[in-house]
Amino acid sequence: MTPKELYLSSVAAPRRPAPQVVSTSSRVSRTRPAWADGVLLAALFGGLYAVLAVSRWVRYGTISWDLGIFVQVVDSYSHLRWPVADLKGSGFAILGDHFSPVLVLLAPFYRLCPTPLTLLVAQSILLGASVWPVTHAAAQLLGRRTGVLIGAGYGMSWGLQRAADFDFHEIAFAVPLIAASLAAALLRRWRSALLWAAPLLLVKEDLGLTCAAIALVVAWRCRERDPGYLLPALATAAVATVCCLLTVTVLIPVFSEGGYDYWAKIGDDSGFMATLTEGGGEKLQTLMWIFLPTSGLLALRSPLLIAALPTLAWRMLSNDEHYWSVDWHYSAVLMPVTALAMTDALTRMRVAHRPLVRAYAHHLPAVVLAVALTLSMHLPFASLADGATYSTDRHAEAGASTLARIPDGASVEVNVIPSAHLTNRCRVYWVGNAHGVIADYIAYYDPKWSGEDMLAYARKLHPDAAYNLVAAKAGFWVVKREPAR
Repeated sequence: MTPKELYLSSVAAPRRPAPQVVSTSSRVSRTRPAWADGVLLAALFGGLYAVLAVSRWVRYGTISWDLGIFVQVVDSYSHLRWPVADLKGSGFAILGDHFSPVLVLLAPFYRLCPTPLTLLVAQSILLGASVWPVTHAAAQLLGRRTGVLIGAGYGMSWGLQRAADFDFHEIAFAVPLIAASLAAALLRRWRSALLWAAPLLLVKEDLGLTCAAIALVVAWRCRERDPGYLLPALATAAVATVCCLLTVTVLIPVFSEGGYDYWAKIGDDSGFMATLTEGGGEKLQTLMWIFLPTSGLLALRSPLLIAALPTLAWRMLSNDEHYWSVDWHYSAVLMPVTALAMTDALTRMRVAHRPLVRAYAHHLPAVVLAVALTLSMHLPFASLADGATYSTDRHAEAGASTLARIPDGASVEVNVIPSAHLTNRCRVYWVGNAHGVIADYIAYYDPKWSGEDMLAYARKLHPDAAYNLVAAKAGFWVVKREPAR
């Protein structure tokens, strides 16, 4: 039997690992169903992600206004209102910024527990859930032990750690969908692969192209042995592409009563090549981070990598340097692609003619996990070993006591850190972006300011209003607007 035939037979009928020598540990292993490995890993990593996210919020370590924005959106849905984010501007319709109606799924949970922690825990669960399909597919194709190694390495991947540590973002829904879809494609479950990919259209507008790319992966893999799925896969790719174009050219402009603002971040007047090569060093470094530690570059040998191309394209062609880096949440949707693309490549390399290639394929999952563990010493997971992560400090206590001076239901202008702790109980605007609204309070964090600096800033924002300083501690400032005389 040729290597190709061995590979195809292994995909069609996934092999089980050889029986192990009887021992206490192996006896326990056989009593636990194979699918339980993925579930346990998913629960473990979901819990670790939750500790990262919740501890950052409790310690007043918010790093972006995104959490406040999404709290306002989900709060709107939970009260059956049109989704608005006042942080983006008074009455701003969020569907005119990014098309993410999937957030409505969080509304019932937020209504029961109206706090930003609901969103942070939900994101952790979603990211953790993506570990299960990766582990399951790898175990089916490569054996249970290897499946656990790949699943654990994926759960510890730097992209997921960065996303879990970055407050909240709607891409949390995309990660398990992409993982489930590509895992189904690896196991030749074509209908499931297409069905799991379809909801990406409701997560974020650019993910329509990712859905189309996954459909092309299905079309490529099913063309020889299951040609009956070729037409549905191609039709899915076409429909997803059209929906994506309609979303950014029709739906979002209708909701925003303008255009799609993010066109301005794709390219510039300098030309295609100039845009692509700008920041070339950082872009190359990011690409190496995406493919080397997560897959030993083996992801480059799999057609599943097609699913990563839309995300890589808009990031590398953007003129916003934040998109080029390895920071924040931007690489999370690429992590299941690289993990499963590596799995796909390993199924072929393990039956290669060259012994060196087979040895590399055999040891790579353990190496990827070891690399992920090593890198974690310098990634968010490192904070889990720090006792300060699990306790509040003077900074958090100052934030809590200062912001407590603002009553529920008040209108407040804020910057980043206060935003995440007020949006669930106040009407919150971004400082200087309230679109004519003069808020009752201004809550600000800047440890370098003095009381005079804060009052001067308030006068600059609203020359016709008078504000008094009502609370100040450890860099947190709250000023209150005086009643008009």
